[in-house]
Amino acid sequence: MKKQLLTLLFIAFCTTLFAQVSVQEKQALIDFYNATNGDNWNSSWELDQPVSEWQGITLENNNVTGITLLFNNVEGTIPSSIENLTNLETLELSFNKINGELPASIGNLTNLEILALNGNSVSGTIPASFGNLTQLKQFHLSSNKLTGTIPATLQNLKQLEVFNVFDNQLSGILPTDLAQNNNLKELMVAENNFTNPEMFSMILLSHSGALLDLTKEPSITSPANSIIAIETSDDE
Repeated sequence: MKKQLLTLLFIAFCTTLFAQVSVQEKQALIDFYNATNGDNWNSSWELDQPVSEWQGITLENNNVTGITLLFNNVEGTIPSSIENLTNLETLELSFNKINGELPASIGNLTNLEILALNGNSVSGTIPASFGNLTQLKQFHLSSNKLTGTIPATLQNLKQLEVFNVFDNQLSGILPTDLAQNNNLKELMVAENNFTNPEMFSMILLSHSGALLDLTKEPSITSPANSIIAIETSDDE
């Protein structure tokens, strides 16, 4: 009986020991914590506790599949080692104080479905590597300090349902292939400096069958409840 009890305890110990995220994934989370002033978050992580106990972390089969830290005083830059969270499906960091440039390594998170950094202070350009996020459904980068153009590689995001870069300093042309995405339901690109919003909206209309009101922040409402905000010139 005693031997059986010891065996059961050993099995339980082994289960606890191995039911953890990999060293590589845990280190990527610690890198993120350290790079974003984790000790001063509204809800910090107890690094000596199991990852499953960390606020905003979702695990599936001992893999990190989600980071959700909205309104959490996350301040700093996103480290390139975030690419080691290879099973990540959700990266939701909206309404914090994240600054610096978006690391190109995010483009290696090929299982990512939601990328959201609304309401931060992210600067620089949108990396072309984001075109590798072929499973991405929601792309939220509104109200940041992004500059440059929309990478042509984003035409690869065929699963995209929401594209939101409202209120940045982006310029150049909106890729017409993006307007031809049949899965697109919400597009918010106003308050930027794009040069072809009218042409883009016409292409979009040909695919949505919706009605367009060309005001400063127009909206398109279709039977699929699409919401489109396209910046036009002030004299229109």
